[in-house]
Amino acid sequence: MRNNDLNLLMIFDAIMTEGAITRAADRLAMTQPAVSNALSRMRTAWKDELFVKDGRGIQPTAFALNLWSQIKEPLGLLEDAVNPSHFDPATARRTFRISASDIVVDMLWGPLRRIIETEAPGINIYAMPNAALNTEKVLNDAEADLVIGKFPMADNVVRTEQILEPSYVCVMRPDHPLAKEQLSLQGFADADHLLVSITGDVTGITDQALMNVGLSRRVAMSVNHFHAVAPLLQQSDLICVVPSIAVEKEIFSGELAVFETPIELAKTPLGVLWHKRQDHDLGLQWLRRLVTRFLRERSAQHQALLSRCCRKGYCPDALKELISQRTQADCSLAETQLKGIQ
Repeated sequence: MRNNDLNLLMIFDAIMTEGAITRAADRLAMTQPAVSNALSRMRTAWKDELFVKDGRGIQPTAFALNLWSQIKEPLGLLEDAVNPSHFDPATARRTFRISASDIVVDMLWGPLRRIIETEAPGINIYAMPNAALNTEKVLNDAEADLVIGKFPMADNVVRTEQILEPSYVCVMRPDHPLAKEQLSLQGFADADHLLVSITGDVTGITDQALMNVGLSRRVAMSVNHFHAVAPLLQQSDLICVVPSIAVEKEIFSGELAVFETPIELAKTPLGVLWHKRQDHDLGLQWLRRLVTRFLRERSAQHQALLSRCCRKGYCPDALKELISQRTQADCSLAETQLKGIQ
């Protein structure tokens, strides 16, 4: 194969991966006109249009899709062979895209940014919409490098690593009629429920658990992100089953009353997912180690504080300790940065 043919294949792979000529140019450290000129040469050499305009974007032709399915894995292996196994975060210039919920962004982005500012200044982290419905497609089409979501069954394409198992609690405003010493199963089932649904589906693990004992509930309202939960509960008679860390501040400060769920719910482990073609990507391995470490540490800290909360109660001491721990972590980081400057 001539060098020119290989160069065209590499540029073609970048356009397919990024889904846009501009992003492909950034990925390859080329100018946009240079990538456009290469695309013209591809069309002449391979006698196919390859990409057609679709609104503001482009869509590959059937020929392009078939070609990519045959070359993307060999090109990845070739790149691994040509480029030695080395990734230095201090000098790397790279963008990673992570698909995650707003809870995960809240937990993860701060620690990631602190590491980037001190150890990897050329790394960019972009948040992508949650891929709850189409994880495999998002990873297969390279729309995201990582997906952080529900831990799936084994897959031939998607690789997974379990990170944590969220604790689900039932929360409501402190003066809610059900906010008494104990939350009965019947009272729980009869209440109007708020459901967080990323996918739009208005049934969840709570409905299945109730169905198993011959009960049902009314989902009176749903939202598509966790930040909406606390404000809605504080101004209504809704109750909500939610991962405790999503309303951590409100639980520990007493702004929301917290109960263990009166019925056992199916476990819903959270995992980090990536495409098998990136198994040997050292940059992504570096990012995965940071993601899993930060999320596990953050979850362990939360669980330790949550364990001090009673079945229904306020946890101001837990909130104070959480703030203190974060302050100490920030001070330690500042000291490390100062030593590095000295």
